[in-house]
Amino acid sequence: MDDLALVGALVVGVVALTPAADRLRVPQPVLLTIFGLALALVPMSPELRLNPDLILPVVLPPLLFAATQRTTAREFRDNAGAVFFLAVGLTLASMVAAALVAHAYGLSWWPALVLGAMVSPPDPVAATAVARRLRLPHRLVTILEGEGMFNDATALVAFQVTVAAVVSGDVSGTGIGSELVLALAAGTLIGVVLGFLTKGVLTVVHDAYAETTLTVLVPFLAYLGAERLHGSGVLAVLALGLYLRSFGHAATTSQGWLLGRAVWSYADFLITSLVFAILGFELVKVIGSTTVTRHALVLGALVVTSLVAVRASWVFSSAWLARRRARRRDVPWPAGWRESAVVSWAGMRGVVTVAVALALPETVDSGATFPFRDQIVVVALLTVLVTLVLQGLTLAPLTSRLGVGRQDDDAREVAALRRRAAQAALDHLHADLLEGVADEVARAATLQYEGYLSAQDAMEGVRRGGTDDGRETGDQLREVLRRATDVERALVLEARRRGQVSPATADEVLRDIEGRVMRDFG
Repeated sequence: MDDLALVGALVVGVVALTPAADRLRVPQPVLLTIFGLALALVPMSPELRLNPDLILPVVLPPLLFAATQRTTAREFRDNAGAVFFLAVGLTLASMVAAALVAHAYGLSWWPALVLGAMVSPPDPVAATAVARRLRLPHRLVTILEGEGMFNDATALVAFQVTVAAVVSGDVSGTGIGSELVLALAAGTLIGVVLGFLTKGVLTVVHDAYAETTLTVLVPFLAYLGAERLHGSGVLAVLALGLYLRSFGHAATTSQGWLLGRAVWSYADFLITSLVFAILGFELVKVIGSTTVTRHALVLGALVVTSLVAVRASWVFSSAWLARRRARRRDVPWPAGWRESAVVSWAGMRGVVTVAVALALPETVDSGATFPFRDQIVVVALLTVLVTLVLQGLTLAPLTSRLGVGRQDDDAREVAALRRRAAQAALDHLHADLLEGVADEVARAATLQYEGYLSAQDAMEGVRRGGTDDGRETGDQLREVLRRATDVERALVLEARRRGQVSPATADEVLRDIEGRVMRDFG
C-alpha cells in the first residue's frame, strides 16, 4: 500500500463510517480513530510521513475558525466564568497533576512538566464533535467548545515554555511571565486587527468566490503571523473568527455568505474526519516504532487516572461554587450533578497532544538526548488512545443514562425566528417603504411577505394537527411537498438535458428549489 492508496483508504473510511456512526450510536470521531488503528495494523501499510511542524498550522486554523462560525462572542461572554475555569484553571491543574505523577514515578521536574503540558488540554475537536452528535444542551456544548478552543492557547504556551527550559537549561519566572503576556496580548491583537482589515476588504469585493477565498486564507495568516511574532496563534484565529462572526456579516454578499457557510461546514467535516482517522493510524505507527516499556505503560495508566480524577474534582467543585454564587440566577451552570458528570467525562485528548508529542525535540542545546523523550512520547500517545476511545465510547451511554439531552425544538425555534423577521419586514413596508412607489410595486412587495407568512402559518398548523386514522398530518405535508418538489426538479433537469435553458439558469433554479426544501423541512 503506497501513500496515495492509504489516503484513498482513509477517505473511503470517512465516507462509509460517517453514516454508520449514527446507526451504531458511536461518536464518529471515535469510530474513525478505531478505523485508523485497525488500518495501521494491516500488513504492509506504509509509514505516514507527517511533518510535525506542519500539523498544528495546517489543522488548527480551519477547525478553530469553523468553530467560531457556530457560536458568538455573546455566548462566550455569558459563559465566561465556566470557560475560564476549564480552559485556564483546569488545564493548568491537569498539567501540574500529571507532572506530579510523572515526577513521583521517576521523571525529573522539567521533563515531567513537559509531559503535563502535552496531556493537559482536552481536544477541541473531539469534545465538540461528540457533544454535538449527542445533542447535549446548547449551554454545555458552548462551554465544551469554549474550553476546547481556549485551552489550546494555555497548553501550547505552557508546552513551549517547558520545552525551552529543558532544551536551554535556563528559564526564569520573569521570562515565563513575559512570554505568557506577550503570547496572549499579541495573539488577540493580531486577530482583531486582521479581522478589522478583512471586514474592510469584504465591503469592497462583492464577489462570492473572492469573499470565500479570503475567509479561507485569513485564519492561516492569523495563526502563522501570531506565531512568528511570538503570540498565540490559537488566540489570533479565535479573535479573528469571533470578530468576523460579530461584525462581518453586513460586509458580505448573500451569495458569499451562503457559499462561505457551505465551504466551512464541509471543511470542518472533512478535516475533522481525516484528522481522527490519521490520528488512530499514527498512534499505532509511532508507538510501534518507539520502545514501550512496562514502566511507560504503568506511568501512562497513572497519568490517565490522575487526569480523570482532577477533571472530575475540578468540575464538581467549581460547579458547586458557581451554584452558591448564582442562586438568584435562573439557570446556574452546570444545572445539577448530571451535567457536571457529563462535562467531567468529556475530557478526551486528541490532535494537539499528538502534534506536540511528534514535535518534541530529540536533543537539547548541549547536544545530549532530550531527557526521557521516549517515555514522554509513549505516555502522551497512550493518554490520547485511552481517553479518546474509552471516554468517547462511553460518553453516549452515560449521557443517555443520566437523561442529559437537549430538549429544545430547533425546528420550531427556527420557524419562529423566520416568522418574526418576515413580520418585521412587512410592518416596515407598510410604515415607510411603500410611500411614493407605484401600486404594482407595493402590491408585489406586500404579497412577497404576506404569502410567505400565510404559508408558514398554514404549514405550522398542519404540523401540529393529526388525522382520523392516526397518521400525522405533518408527515402527509412532507410527502405531498416532496412529490411536488420532485416534479419541479424533474422539469428543470429535463429542460437542462434538452438544451432548452442554459446550465447556469437551471442551476440557479435548482438552488432555489433545494434551498426551499432545506428551509421548510431541514
